[in-house]
Amino acid sequence: MYRQLMNEQELQTNQHLAAETARYQQMALTLDKSSFAAQVKAADPKTALIVWRSSLDLIGALSLIPDDMPMLPKTRDFPILTAGPDKLHILTGGLVMTRYGPVLIATRTDQLATLIDRFVNAAITALMLTIILTLALGYLFSKAILRRLVQYNHLSQLIEKGEYSTRLPVSWRHDEFDMLAGKFNRVLDTLENNLLAVRGATDNIAHDLRTPLSHLRIGLEQLPDKTSQDLPEACAILIEKLDHCLATFDAMLSLTRIEEGQQTLELQDFSLKVLCEDLYEMAEAMAESNEQTLTLTTSDDVQMTGDKYLLFQALFNLVDNAIKYAGEGAKIEIVQQGNEIQIRDNGPGIPDEEKGRVFERLVRLDPSRHNQGTGLGLSLVKAILARHNAKVNLMDNTPGLIVSITF
Repeated sequence: MYRQLMNEQELQTNQHLAAETARYQQMALTLDKSSFAAQVKAADPKTALIVWRSSLDLIGALSLIPDDMPMLPKTRDFPILTAGPDKLHILTGGLVMTRYGPVLIATRTDQLATLIDRFVNAAITALMLTIILTLALGYLFSKAILRRLVQYNHLSQLIEKGEYSTRLPVSWRHDEFDMLAGKFNRVLDTLENNLLAVRGATDNIAHDLRTPLSHLRIGLEQLPDKTSQDLPEACAILIEKLDHCLATFDAMLSLTRIEEGQQTLELQDFSLKVLCEDLYEMAEAMAESNEQTLTLTTSDDVQMTGDKYLLFQALFNLVDNAIKYAGEGAKIEIVQQGNEIQIRDNGPGIPDEEKGRVFERLVRLDPSRHNQGTGLGLSLVKAILARHNAKVNLMDNTPGLIVSITF
């Protein structure tokens, strides 16, 4: 602003002097000497100060012409003394050559110096106020940030002590701290859910394995009292219970390897229609033993690439669950339509509120555990299908259940 003000004032001064120069040069060409002198005397000093040396006399607003004055458009500043309240004036001007000799044309510029001084004083005052205001706002802003950091630190200490239900507050401002708090809260939600899942899994493991392990201990205690004829049967029962415990741990290890991508898929091309036919042949005898009806319906064949054996294991697990829980005399269908496979039954089905839980680890909807199992079958199914980018969906068959797998 200061540089712009200086340039603007300098431009106006030069334009004013140039206009006066052209005017007096034109008057010198058109007027006689006495008329020219009259015009010089009548010049308004508020517009421009004009001085003309006529022979030995000076005519105009000034009583002298300073030495070494340049020819316009070059200018030079020079002071003059007056009788008014402002005794010292600063003028800017130069000489212009006319038909009647040199003429001094000048204009006052001390008002510009006063204006510049006022501008500098105002700028300094504004700068000081800006600095003070900035420091005050910066102090308040830093205190607000520090207050929130102290609050976050306190809540973090609570979380560190095990209070995982603690959440960082999110204000109405939605600033960077609120965005960070929101992300941190989502991490805490995931952590709390994982901890609850681990605790639930631990409880289920304890519940499922406590009974067979207790039976093992009792059986081992009773082995010395068994006769030689009963000893083989008692050992076989204990081995069966031990195999059930080992199967639970093996299923958990397999599930972890598949979910974490540690198990390499043996990729190969296969027919989805042929896979369903193999599944039907394997499960037909099981359905007949339960006095159930198992049917297969296929349509257009689809060629796929994946781990055929893992996918067969997942589909067989679903059919096995249908056979196991649909009940005697139930009707079970395997339907293949393009890249979709549906396993339908007309059994009791699954309540809507439980459909989201059946794929969790060690979740069994049979609270009394009448049907032997690990509670990991559907979790393994979901992990295998996820590795093959397939989607599984549970729907009502009214009555019964439809398990839909889309590749």
